[in-house]
Amino acid sequence: MNEPSIDYADFAEYDRRQRGIERHLLTSFLGGLAVGLVGMLAVGRGPGWLGLVYDPYVYLALILAVGATASGFGWALLTTFLAIVATLVAGMGADALRGGTGFETIGGSAAGLNWTLALLVALGLLAHVTRRQDGWGDAAAGAIGAILVADGFDRATPGFIDTEQAFWPWPALAVGVLTVALVLWLRRSLWGRVRALAFSTVLGGLFTLAFASFVTGWIPLAL
Repeated sequence: MNEPSIDYADFAEYDRRQRGIERHLLTSFLGGLAVGLVGMLAVGRGPGWLGLVYDPYVYLALILAVGATASGFGWALLTTFLAIVATLVAGMGADALRGGTGFETIGGSAAGLNWTLALLVALGLLAHVTRRQDGWGDAAAGAIGAILVADGFDRATPGFIDTEQAFWPWPALAVGVLTVALVLWLRRSLWGRVRALAFSTVLGGLFTLAFASFVTGWIPLAL
């Protein structure tokens, strides 16, 4: 009588994968809580540049890390959203205890909060796509760099949408250098890095041109 053969290595691998997903979910949630609470404690109580760098760039770093380490695209979507919600709940709760409305924690308003939420989820998914070692991964890394560069340019340039006078020069330069380093780190091959930087430069330039068009009135923006 033939006895069925069972490959217990497959069960062990499945169990290891499930435990890894559970740890990633828990880490994403706890990381979001920590970033939100520390943000409320740090922003406004330290030097001005600290708040400018922490919000939004520490939030962005958290989301990029969560998305890049997820085990699949669906898990990247879930854990990114979980980390964002945890961050918002922690920050808004701490702000409410101090008498604020909570919406100023991230995004500056209720509408800004919704836009920031969508942007962060998109960045988390892009971070996960950078795990691909092909043109799509290069494009995703370049898109992340372009978004960060365009945001920094917007905040550092007088008259733009979210201008911050204190953001120039040192915070802006630090963000720019770290953005280039991030794009290079996300790609493993030389040509992948070249393509990602080229895509980031072109797309970042288009984003900046769009900001300038809205601000100067070249492109009417109806709100």
